[in-house]
Amino acid sequence: MVKTVTGCMSGLMIAVLVLVNGQALAADAKIAVIDMKQVLSTSTAGKRAEGVIKQKMDSLQASLKNDENDLIAMQKEGEKKGAAWSDSVKREKAAAFQKKRQELAEKQENANQELRKLREQQVNPVIKKLEEVVAKVAADSGYAVVLPRNVVLYATDAVDISNTVITELNKVMK
Repeated sequence: MVKTVTGCMSGLMIAVLVLVNGQALAADAKIAVIDMKQVLSTSTAGKRAEGVIKQKMDSLQASLKNDENDLIAMQKEGEKKGAAWSDSVKREKAAAFQKKRQELAEKQENANQELRKLREQQVNPVIKKLEEVVAKVAADSGYAVVLPRNVVLYATDAVDISNTVITELNKVMK
């Protein structure tokens, strides 16, 4: 019984020491947050990447809009003239409509894939350079941890290094 009590007391003492040391270490560690969305939307490189993506997206949307308008026109024609058409004409028009709708769906999927690839091509180099800049700013300022602002429940503006990172990123990615 004495051994059990002694063992429990020893374990409790070790746990308290670890907890106190852990709190002391955590109190010394400087932590910062960064708003990635703000950095990407306001930095020069981020704006440039988003501009390229937006231009391509507008182009693809214009192309798809023409196909959507054609599909709507086919549907309206069927509603207006469908009663006068023979069964064979109705089948032909319905098949043409289905084919056009499927082609539009394929074009939309291809456009989405193209935009994903373009986003990766444009944004990934910025993010890679951003990681380097964050590491440099953190090291220069003595931060042990930098967290994305969107995963932090609360942080004062004093620990937000977004503006510093934007300035540094603009310098290295002219």
